Amino acid sequence: MHTKMRLLSRKATCNTHGQDSSYFLGWQEYEKNPYDEVKNPTGIIQMGLAENQLSFDLLESWLASNPDAAGFKKGGQSIFRELALFQDYHGLPDFKKALVEFMAEIRGNKVSFDQSKIVLTAGATSANETLMFCLAEPGEAFLLPTPYYPGFDRDLKWRTGVEIVPIQCTSSNDFQITSSALEEAFHEARRRKLRVKGVLVTNPSNPLGTTMTRNELNLLLSFVTEKGIHLISDEIYSGTVFSSPGFVSILEVLKDRKCENSQVWDRVHIVYSLSKDLGLPGFRVGAIYSNDDTVVSAATKMSSFGLVSSQTQYLLSALLSDKKFTRNYISENKKRLKQRQTLLVKGLEKAGISCLESNAGLFCWVNMKHLLSSNTFTAEMELWKKIVHEVKLNISPGSSCHCTEPGWFRVCFANMSEETLNLAIQRLKSFVESMNSQSHHQMLKSSRRKSLAKWVFRLSFDHDHREPEER
Repeated sequence: MHTKMRLLSRKATCNTHGQDSSYFLGWQEYEKNPYDEVKNPTGIIQMGLAENQLSFDLLESWLASNPDAAGFKKGGQSIFRELALFQDYHGLPDFKKALVEFMAEIRGNKVSFDQSKIVLTAGATSANETLMFCLAEPGEAFLLPTPYYPGFDRDLKWRTGVEIVPIQCTSSNDFQITSSALEEAFHEARRRKLRVKGVLVTNPSNPLGTTMTRNELNLLLSFVTEKGIHLISDEIYSGTVFSSPGFVSILEVLKDRKCENSQVWDRVHIVYSLSKDLGLPGFRVGAIYSNDDTVVSAATKMSSFGLVSSQTQYLLSALLSDKKFTRNYISENKKRLKQRQTLLVKGLEKAGISCLESNAGLFCWVNMKHLLSSNTFTAEMELWKKIVHEVKLNISPGSSCHCTEPGWFRVCFANMSEETLNLAIQRLKSFVESMNSQSHHQMLKSSRRKSLAKWVFRLSFDHDHREPEER
């Protein structure tokens, strides 16, 4: 075994990929015993996967009405051979144009994007890693506000050697970023002898399901300007904002502050993907948007290690160019997300469980502190294991998202049918009721024990202090 290890690279044999996080372990448990309404009704329901399956019918309807795009034809003539041959890694111009216009539409056309500044990647995972390679050396650091997406430990660090230093956010202000938290993270990195190269935020937030306020975005821009570092805004959930306040892109704030000719203009980078808004994670379509020509050039060269297939680009350029379809899709998808989120929040409320107020995303940030046996992460893991193995729901514990407080969980609602979500809520409600009744039973037993102890004590006291008998 040791000889084999010596024959492999350090990367192949190290354990820093993050696959042993409870976030991924929950998936493994689900895969061993997946719920199926007919074949396995007592199986585990997957609530740890942020997929948007609510609007597939809209996409399928478009495909049925546009057979040329789906059949790789143009004007009725097959272009299969053209798409099958090697394509330049700069991407198909028609697709890049359609993508930047779709990104602008999601942002209410308050900002526009230049297609020459966009780099196509195989999903946001690839986009974020590519930016790490472009912006930092191994052993340098990026600051990330907690709680954050557990996959970042893999995406940002595993191959690049870049370190993550958490910006500690708390429930006292709904996990918003503060100036003091930013400064503390910066000084913590310095204490660890790490050079800070930038801050990465997800807006809207995964796992919070909230959009960042203008105040937070302004705070971040002032911070990175003062420190002379980069800011990456991962806006993968920008099209899932279903309630006010609406979504504000970092690009909008840059323009409002008239930063076009300042140095910070080139140090702000946006990551986007069609995985969440269009529900197409299997299509592997991501993008980097940057005003820095050197970053765009380097990222474009690096993208040859993770290209988006020509067939995918062709199909999606036709779909995204259909403005009537995209307008209808964006608004209808938001309505469906809002209905589904309301269903989960109200269902959990009936079970005595509250959620952080959210307005975006495919999940809720759920507070189960009152169900913990103690205010510790050990107790959080005990509760999580019960929920996975006994309640048969895979949800993500806050500790996997580097949350600073035990008892928070991310619960997804858009990757299943309404019936399955109702069943999941019912399972959780029954579990909470059984826990409450056990707790009540234990309190009664404890109360009886105390009463009995008092009675025995009183009896012995009375016996020991009897009046002497008259003789």
